[in-house]
Amino acid sequence: MTLSTGQILAQSSNVGAITIGERLGARRFDDWVHRFGFGTTTDSGLPGESPGIVPRFAPVLGLLDGQPADRPGLAVTPLQMAQAYGAIANGGMLVRPRVIDRIGGQPLPLARPRRVLDANVASELRQMLRGVVADGGTAKAAAIAGYDIAGKTGTANKPDPTTGGLLRHALRGLVCGHVPARAPRVLITVMVDEPQGDIFGGQVAAPAFQRIARFVVPYLRVPPK
Repeated sequence: MTLSTGQILAQSSNVGAITIGERLGARRFDDWVHRFGFGTTTDSGLPGESPGIVPRFAPVLGLLDGQPADRPGLAVTPLQMAQAYGAIANGGMLVRPRVIDRIGGQPLPLARPRRVLDANVASELRQMLRGVVADGGTAKAAAIAGYDIAGKTGTANKPDPTTGGLLRHALRGLVCGHVPARAPRVLITVMVDEPQGDIFGGQVAAPAFQRIARFVVPYLRVPPK
């Protein structure tokens, strides 16, 4: 079965994602990983923020040469993930998130946004990510009647802090997306730590995403399509 890039995203096809990564090659893959800010802190103002784990020229499968399969290859934080998807929502401009808006009544300076994607490419990506939240997509439980939503699900192993490997039965499920898809007003990231029973992001995080979005869109007075 042959899938388009949009279908690979909608169905969360690991085989498709690996195929694209292999065509990019290790150096280009590594460049894009760092371009989106993975491997460095977001400078959001949160104390103790982790830069994640990004090995040099990270292989597509996320494993170092000769590294056991139970060792983490790439590791990112939810805030890094939100920052990266925010760049897609912002037309290709990466904006560093900030937790504290002002101190003593004085606004803190904003980091200058930087372009990581061509605006047309970002628009195409937003269109593709709409399919993830549509019928047949992995995040259809995040859908809201009357609104187009662009998003992506994810499911990952948790690292073992004592051994540096992976916890065999501990997972995290995630959904990251923005509303509306064409002219985003809000970005929402939901991560569920060690879900019980269902484990995939589309099963455990998408319903929470939907509840949050249902509250936010009328609050921001975002009209339905």
